[in-house]
Amino acid sequence: MENGNNESFRDSISTIDKDGKRAWIYPKKPSGPFYNKRKIVSYLLLAFLIAAPFIKINGNQLLLFNVIDRKFNIFGFPFWPQDFYLVVISMIIGVVFVTLFTVSFGRIFCGWICPQTIFMEMVFRRIEYWIDGDRGAQMRLDKQPWNSEKIRKRLLKWVIFFLISFIIANVFLSYIIGSDAVLLMVEDGPFAHMGNFIGLIIFTGAFYFVFTWFREQVCVIACPYGRLQGVLLDNKSIIVAYDHVRGERTNGRGKFKKGVDREAEGIGDCIDCKQCVNVCPTGIDIRNGTQLECVNCTACIDECDFVMEKAGLPKGLIRYASEEEIVENKPYSFTPRQRGYTVVLSVLVAVLIGLLFLRTDVEARVLRVAGKTFEHKGANISNVYTFKIMNKTMKDYDHLTFKVKNPQSAAVKLVGKDVIEVKKEDYSEGVLFIEIPQKDLDGYSTKVTIEVYDGDRLIQTTKTNFLGPRLLN
Repeated sequence: MENGNNESFRDSISTIDKDGKRAWIYPKKPSGPFYNKRKIVSYLLLAFLIAAPFIKINGNQLLLFNVIDRKFNIFGFPFWPQDFYLVVISMIIGVVFVTLFTVSFGRIFCGWICPQTIFMEMVFRRIEYWIDGDRGAQMRLDKQPWNSEKIRKRLLKWVIFFLISFIIANVFLSYIIGSDAVLLMVEDGPFAHMGNFIGLIIFTGAFYFVFTWFREQVCVIACPYGRLQGVLLDNKSIIVAYDHVRGERTNGRGKFKKGVDREAEGIGDCIDCKQCVNVCPTGIDIRNGTQLECVNCTACIDECDFVMEKAGLPKGLIRYASEEEIVENKPYSFTPRQRGYTVVLSVLVAVLIGLLFLRTDVEARVLRVAGKTFEHKGANISNVYTFKIMNKTMKDYDHLTFKVKNPQSAAVKLVGKDVIEVKKEDYSEGVLFIEIPQKDLDGYSTKVTIEVYDGDRLIQTTKTNFLGPRLLN
């Protein structure tokens, strides 16, 4: 905790100054074991993020979120509007998983996995360090007049940022309209696909604005996850935490002095060097406790461990820990709250897996034509139906037929065709008649089970109602 229990920091956020204007953050270039691990994780995720739209499984894009055409591919499995319930369950599973993860480990998703943080800290920020220099050099460059050096560095940085934003926009668009459509736009030229090209320019501008100017304010102001964190965390959650018990002791912090027994003097191990503040990408002081700006990036852990090592003090003054562990020295335990979320998550995952096994690649719907009654055809009764067959796969079906499973005496006749053809990712619709001997009817309404065959292979079963004359007792 801050000396004097000053809570004034909670009345404002780090990216806005006292006058309500933007306070620009100049974080020191991080380094250390955690940062090296984050780089490995980040570049693996970046490689996956860029490659995913261009990887295909059985002709399906690995990941596709085509809201315009209402088509989704998740790890190669295609989902259409008819499968929307599966998408909803998947989204609920994602929310429950993030909730469980946050309750257990705080905002670690933001610091290690979130694309915003990865692009900002591992791409744009590293380019900025390369061009402008570290924290001090950036601050001096910002204050100096617009001379040739500043113009050259600014132009170089802005051009590179724009080119990277353009690349990210192309990848992002590939997730929305499909990589084939993006590659076709490249091949034919942007003016042949003006709608997609306008979308590309808008996305490029949005990404350029976010990573060049808005930056960490996305996490602090725009992203709702920071607020959600405050609701979900408790004193048992593992977060990036400052050990205020060890850091403050009875007499608070104190500058480092050789030969002083800090523990005997009641002085905390925090030497008030403020390096944890300087290295923070959102500009907070982690010593003030958990704050919504903290994205658990671990930069302060690496920096504090380096300072502690130089001062001859034990590492871990800032570390992954819970408030309960710091105050009461209790080890981490799986709480009843976490068990509850785990049970809910397990049930939802089991339901989703079960529904995926029941899901079919071809979906058929057969509905009676509204307003039409039955017809007598000798000893048979006839009903007219419309059908629609949706092909969710990347393969063509050219020999689909209908058969009535129950009652077995029923006959099916397609209008205008003998077999049904359905192209990949397309649908076919038409009209058919079903005739059933009157003696086999259950009365006014009879349940009919219809099977769809691809040649001799059963691929789908559906049900409908068959109307007949009322039976008089």
